[in-house]
Amino acid sequence: MLQNWTVILAAFGYIGLLFAIASYGDRLSSQTRTRTGSLTYPLSIAIYCTSWTFFGSVGLASRTGIEFLAIYVGPIIMVTFCTPLLMRVVRLAKAHNITSIADFIAARYGKSQTVAATVALIALIGSIPYIALQLKAVASSLETVLGAGQPLGAIPQPVIGDIALIVTLAMAMFAVLFGTRHTDATEHQNGLILAIATESIVKLITFVVIGFVVTFLMFSPAELIRKASESPEALRALQYEPSWGTFATMTLMSFFAILLLPRQFHVSVVENTSELEIKRTRWIFPLYLVAINLFVIPIALAGLTLAPLGGTNSDMYVLALPLAWGSPALTIAVFIGGLSAATAMVIVECVALAIMISNHIVMPLLLQRNIVAPADSQNIGGLLLQIRRVAIFGIL
Repeated sequence: MLQNWTVILAAFGYIGLLFAIASYGDRLSSQTRTRTGSLTYPLSIAIYCTSWTFFGSVGLASRTGIEFLAIYVGPIIMVTFCTPLLMRVVRLAKAHNITSIADFIAARYGKSQTVAATVALIALIGSIPYIALQLKAVASSLETVLGAGQPLGAIPQPVIGDIALIVTLAMAMFAVLFGTRHTDATEHQNGLILAIATESIVKLITFVVIGFVVTFLMFSPAELIRKASESPEALRALQYEPSWGTFATMTLMSFFAILLLPRQFHVSVVENTSELEIKRTRWIFPLYLVAINLFVIPIALAGLTLAPLGGTNSDMYVLALPLAWGSPALTIAVFIGGLSAATAMVIVECVALAIMISNHIVMPLLLQRNIVAPADSQNIGGLLLQIRRVAIFGIL
């Protein structure tokens, strides 16, 4: 039986490991960073795969079959066939010292501060619900693992009253420590990116492992197909005909999202160090997307056909299946995979938003009101970092 303390220990042990990896990344020599960058960069772009990929893809597939694939077709097209476009964006960003998507768009309009502030506000308003979705996914996965519907507040803990809140605070601390070290936002956050790349590996491995276990150990492929053919819910999902208009719209949106989302722009453009990284990403990232989606349909079918999961949220099938199979170790591994998918997105999104808030909203207001003197560059640098740190905690 899975013990509550085991899950809690695993969660905070994993977050502690991220701190150690990021700290190690900041201490790497430039030569070592160059050698590891060929893999670190494409893996960091896999931050695109959030907890929605880890949990939500299975839930959507259990209702609408292959429609979930639309949000991956767009990024594959962008990265595989539009590499010259991505390289051009990176060159422009380096030439103009671009620090964010707001900065980039404003640069196309004569570095208009109004445009930059507007883009920053739109990004903030649009990102907060998705950040909240990641935090909700962490809470839901904890609820699923710890008590089969038992509310988090009812879990007996002498010290920790709300695990999800503690995890959120840990994310904020991580973002502050490793995402706000430099006043110049164009300086590379090497430790942060190494940790994010590591999280991409963790979520890929755990998802592939649970997919393999479900497809070949919990069931055989033939048995899974037979059970799916006997399940009305599974047949409904398999026979669902996607709306091609919806599919095309989602593909188009994801095509632009892989570059224009604040976190994606940050890892793809701001953190890029060479065009060679982009060329390698051209084949590594599409393979990553294929691999992480390889077992989505089998997991969805298994969740729909396994009787004990009748009352389970379909988004949590990926966790409920190892629980039903009676494997605590696999359950914890999958939980950590989902946690890694959520934390990676939240941390980088908060860093990217904090840069925009400080550079394009708060600091211009302080300068306009003469609260800060433009000539006082040393104090401005320290103030920028403080604003970003407060913004990260405020967003979360």
